[in-house]
Amino acid sequence: MSSERLVPHNPATGQPLDPVDCTTPEGVREVVARARSAQRAWAATAADARATQIRAVAKAIGDHADALARSISDEMGKPIREARSEARSIAARVESFVRAADQALADEDGVENGIRVRVRWRPLGVVGVIAPWNYPVATPSNLLLSALLTGNAAVFKPSEYTPHTGALLHRLYAETLPEGLVGLVQGAGAVGAALVASDVDMIAFTGSIATGQAIMREAAATMKRLVLELGGKDPMLVLPGADLQAAARHAADEALRNAGQVCVSVERIIVHADVAGEFTRRVAELVRAVKPGDPRDESTTFGPMASARQRDLVLAQLADARSHGATFVIEGQAQGPGYYLTPSVVTDLKPEMTLVKDETFGPVVAIQVARDVDEAVEMANDTRYGLGASVWGAPGPELDAVADRIEAGMVGVNRGLSTAAGGPWVGWKMSGLGYTRSVTGMRHFLQPQSQARRAE
Repeated sequence: MSSERLVPHNPATGQPLDPVDCTTPEGVREVVARARSAQRAWAATAADARATQIRAVAKAIGDHADALARSISDEMGKPIREARSEARSIAARVESFVRAADQALADEDGVENGIRVRVRWRPLGVVGVIAPWNYPVATPSNLLLSALLTGNAAVFKPSEYTPHTGALLHRLYAETLPEGLVGLVQGAGAVGAALVASDVDMIAFTGSIATGQAIMREAAATMKRLVLELGGKDPMLVLPGADLQAAARHAADEALRNAGQVCVSVERIIVHADVAGEFTRRVAELVRAVKPGDPRDESTTFGPMASARQRDLVLAQLADARSHGATFVIEGQAQGPGYYLTPSVVTDLKPEMTLVKDETFGPVVAIQVARDVDEAVEMANDTRYGLGASVWGAPGPELDAVADRIEAGMVGVNRGLSTAAGGPWVGWKMSGLGYTRSVTGMRHFLQPQSQARRAE
């Protein structure tokens, strides 16, 4: 460790938490070397034996859900019940990861022109996992489970905003799995850069476009495999025939969940003119009922933002919208102590507003009005992002056709995305490169090798 230290803050109070020592560049190299040494035996371990050990990790995380939840709440302000649910979700989803890994690892055989070709799927080696602060247990675990089940080792860098949560999560992996197989490095951008420049074979990163681009530039030197999730500006289309109360409930829940700090938050609501007035009334009524509270209180459903920096970014977008003529049905207010920002409902939006163009990642219900379906689709696709989206309307082929026109990696039809399983977690445009989850996602952590021989 170096003399440099991270000092995270409690978002509910603004007070500093215990400092954490940063890893030196030499320390990063040592952790990677230990992971590489451990990976050889892990790759040689039968897949079902690896899965048994991974199930034990998931159980350990579930057994420590209360401790993890307290740490999440203290470091990033997530309400304690939601934080506990995040920790418990790993045990609930581990079997789907095991099944996907089993299928991804299976050899594929075929014969053509008298030649038998077998495609084998082999682990890459060591995966560097650089995690965000908004889901400091679930997001890194999704990546760590994928890496480990496919025979790789991993080196994990938590966000500098949630280092204690990251350290606790790492301990649960490290105490359950072979020594050195999952390493931990702590620090901010410089440590992340050192990990990208190190002798890892792949980087799995969740975060901003700018950081993702920097990772791509560095990784190009050694052609490292990349999986990058780089944010979103997810649209929600509300069309005639939609269940407006269900749509309004989804809009309020998904724009405000985790104080709006979710990769697939509803960031833009595009409502058909025929239903815009009624929808706006309903969603505003729901938002008015949301009250901020202490994230450690079991009754709290809306906590502070994770940092003063993120809160101020959202306030700047709201100020820009106001200066360009937006209408505030409900105007959010910064509250102290800590980094609280009450929810906003904003209408009369224009394309040039940063609230429309840039990722917000905060508690804002932003409503645009479209004259018809074609304009709604055009507005939805008028963005550099393409992570998630949802379309709401009368069920049937016409609504399915609207979903097909949306330029996003994941689209919900009269539902959201958060509980959807079975498909890859994937972005479009500048929302990402590569993808995770599902058989397809698992294979990003594997190297195919074709073996050809004369057919007998």
